Amino acid sequence: MSEASPPTVLVTGALGQIGTELVSALRERYGSDSVIASDVREIENHPIINNGRFLTADVLEKDSLKAIIEDNDVSIIYHLAAILSATGEQNPELCERVNIGGLANVLELARVYDLRVFSPSSIAVFGPDCPDHAPQITPLNPTTTYGKTKVSGEVMARYYWEVHGVDVRGLRYPGLISWKAPAGGGTTDYAVDIFHHAIMSGKYSCFVGPNTRLPMMYMDDAIRATLELMDAPTESISDARGGYNIAACSFSVTELVAEISKVIDPFECTYSPDIRQEYADSWPDSVDDTEAKNDWGWTAEFGLEKLVNEMLTNLTRAREVEA
Repeated sequence: MSEASPPTVLVTGALGQIGTELVSALRERYGSDSVIASDVREIENHPIINNGRFLTADVLEKDSLKAIIEDNDVSIIYHLAAILSATGEQNPELCERVNIGGLANVLELARVYDLRVFSPSSIAVFGPDCPDHAPQITPLNPTTTYGKTKVSGEVMARYYWEVHGVDVRGLRYPGLISWKAPAGGGTTDYAVDIFHHAIMSGKYSCFVGPNTRLPMMYMDDAIRATLELMDAPTESISDARGGYNIAACSFSVTELVAEISKVIDPFECTYSPDIRQEYADSWPDSVDDTEAKNDWGWTAEFGLEKLVNEMLTNLTRAREVEA
């Protein structure tokens, strides 16, 4: 008996911070020919375009997505196309159209073609009335347009599962930290930028204050959590399917600076808080991920010290290669 062929996977928003690493992980698992990366733009010499199948696609054009699904017999979609928090506040109408309209197109096509879907949520769903340690179930009253679109996304995910049987799952990603791809316009971008500036100049001006504490995660943990959630048997997935809390480490900017300074000395961080401080202040300091642990065995591998060492080591090596 021959082995079953791998599923065909479509990744939208594939050239973003998460997509760059998720596509690589999926191609390693299923093979390059079975994973189609797509984005509304093309980036010259981007590794995801160079190392496998790539299609230009706008998630707001439902017929184009339909054609890709039909022509390639797609069975799983990782729907990452989105406008993030800081960018979304600059253009809230676009944020709503892409984040809600794009997801609506994907879910409706998933209903018609019996597809499985991963659609990420975010800690941005929480608002100022959320406890500092955010439980899985709590009022969701975000202050940003981006956060509101992610709440809508969680509601849509549950609806399509309960009413139409679409197996859609999501994670409330914390701030994600990666050395492989630039951040994409989110409020937690400082936790990526700070490493580049530390290596280049030993100085950084941070757009949130020193005591700002937020949930964070190294990208390797985020990619693993994504794959583990999608691998979990359907019967183990609870009502949190639209947006599971997942935690790794929470730290203040001061604590991050202190850890970087153990490796790069001197390192100077100054502070010039802007509007993103308000967004950060509306989010919890940490999240309770008990449900993810109980339902599908989630556990993080990277704490602050290990995260910092990985970032500095890999970014330094990458700069040496470029030089």
